[in-house]
Amino acid sequence: MSVLRTIRCSPQVLCRGLLARSASILTDAETRLTRLLKEKFPRASSLKVVDISGGCGAMYEIHIESDEFRGKRTVQQHQLVNQALKDEIKAMHGLRIFTDVPGK
Repeated sequence: MSVLRTIRCSPQVLCRGLLARSASILTDAETRLTRLLKEKFPRASSLKVVDISGGCGAMYEIHIESDEFRGKRTVQQHQLVNQALKDEIKAMHGLRIFTDVPGK
């Protein structure tokens, strides 16, 4: 059974992994990605990078709230994040991006 099918059939598998990781410290890769995003989006009011691949660094979820996104469509916001991480994305299997504007 594929990993995607396992997650679809058993969402608690994914949830268990995320809950277990939420109490731990950031991995080196999460720290590096966070640093890069903070440099690119210095006015970010909220930023969270989570390795959702189980720790192997193949897939990440990014939540970022920044005033730099004000007036931009969601696709433009995501393009800015992709551009900021263009070199790192080459080594990733997947990336989930969630962007927002403060006070929205």
